[in-house]
Amino acid sequence: MAVEPQTALLEATEDRRAAGSEPAGAESHTPGRESRVKRWGRRGSYVLVMLGALALWELIVAAHLFPAVALPSPVHVLHSFAKTATKGYLGKTLGQDILYSVVRVGIGFLGAVVLGVPIGLLMAESALVHRVVDPFLQLGRPVPPLAYIPLFVVWFGLGELPKILLILVGTIPIMIISTIGGVRSIPQQRYEVARCLGAKRRQIFARVTLPSTLPEIFTGMKVGIGIAWSTLVAAELIAASVGLGWLVEQAATQLRTGIVIAGIIVIGILGYLMELGIRLVERAVIPWRGNV
Repeated sequence: MAVEPQTALLEATEDRRAAGSEPAGAESHTPGRESRVKRWGRRGSYVLVMLGALALWELIVAAHLFPAVALPSPVHVLHSFAKTATKGYLGKTLGQDILYSVVRVGIGFLGAVVLGVPIGLLMAESALVHRVVDPFLQLGRPVPPLAYIPLFVVWFGLGELPKILLILVGTIPIMIISTIGGVRSIPQQRYEVARCLGAKRRQIFARVTLPSTLPEIFTGMKVGIGIAWSTLVAAELIAASVGLGWLVEQAATQLRTGIVIAGIIVIGILGYLMELGIRLVERAVIPWRGNV
């Protein structure tokens, strides 16, 4: 009597286990478990790298390669952070500095996304819009945001608006360019299939153009949030009296290097947390794309 293929496969598997060629429980090594192991291994490597960097930092300080005022020890930086967090600096608490900076970066970055994505979509879809906007984009993109400070002070005064606009101006080009690149990378076969199925222009945009462009848009957002934080220090030079950029600048003028390094680390952590937030939204909106 003929043996069914499934039965033969199971019998062969049991024979290999009995012979020791295949370990028992091998079927438990699912792709999901392997991915979790890889994730924990990657996180463990991050921790080891950071611990190694701290150890190297401490060795450099102990070797007196730099003056203590130029490179304080990790313990001194931690003490400066704790003192600033509890007692504040120049009349402002660290919580206030973080709050103001996060709000400024958040509003400026979201403004760049809200404006940059539609502009990029229009430029990719319309040759006329592209010819009108592209010269201004190419001329303004290489200009560092710091160069706009005098104009923004004259035009908008010394309040919060010029700081937020400076972050927006520094971030919006990457959103426009990433959106254009996303639209132009869409294979034409997707449009042809949609038209063959009777989709109208609005349906093609909603079902083909926008979903296919989202991966590049989120890539631009992850790059843009870093640009927004790097622009923050320049933005808070505009007569600011609170904020992480202001804290770093004021501490630098008084050679409080421990506070400077602590402020830089806080900026880096906040920027990384915001990028993680963008990644979580990306996984929810476009789960079909692999995230790293």
